[in-house]
Amino acid sequence: MRVRFGDCVLDSETHELLRAGRAARASPKAFQLLQVLIEKRPSAVSKDQLHSVLWPKTFVADTTLTGLVKELRAAIGDDARAPRFIRTIPAFGYAFSGEAQDVHRPAGGGYFCRVIGPDSQASLMEGDNILGRGPESVLWIDDDTVSRKHALIRVEKESAVLEDLSSRNGTFLGQRRIDTPAPLRDGDEIRLGNLSLRFRASGSPESTRSASRERESA
Repeated sequence: MRVRFGDCVLDSETHELLRAGRAARASPKAFQLLQVLIEKRPSAVSKDQLHSVLWPKTFVADTTLTGLVKELRAAIGDDARAPRFIRTIPAFGYAFSGEAQDVHRPAGGGYFCRVIGPDSQASLMEGDNILGRGPESVLWIDDDTVSRKHALIRVEKESAVLEDLSSRNGTFLGQRRIDTPAPLRDGDEIRLGNLSLRFRASGSPESTRSASRERESA
């Protein structure tokens, strides 16, 4: 299972939880809790069910589960007072209530790509990858010239295109402001308002990572 929600990606096969393209700090139990809630979405999961999955044949107080939920919320950037992803059902349990999208790995050799910002980078999945200041963005962006949903990169099997989402300050590919979807090539510069990003693509994840490291060390 590989699921994207907000700027996070949960990958049950590689046992990774990413936030804004970086590994999120989550204990194995917190990872397992998130996986259960996502698998059961949008249904609520009772405390008894969670206890039986997380601590089988072991008595654990409810305060331990409460602490685990707190840890998970911190890892994914959720807020108990205004939750976007983990909803508390008083006297019952918890539910995953945010928007989540199943993403798929490329088949065969694959087409792997990512976008690199000043402070973070994110791997792009097949389908639409939103860029902006909102929680839907695949990359953490904090720039007032960038709209909440500024642009998107649509990744297909062996190609990617950049599209503006009616942003206030425009989306640029190189020096050209785009108003229709524009094909992306490895090394292209993308500008959202005043923020510059770099698009990288290759036929394997290792060569993509190598290219990124070469650029960062240059």
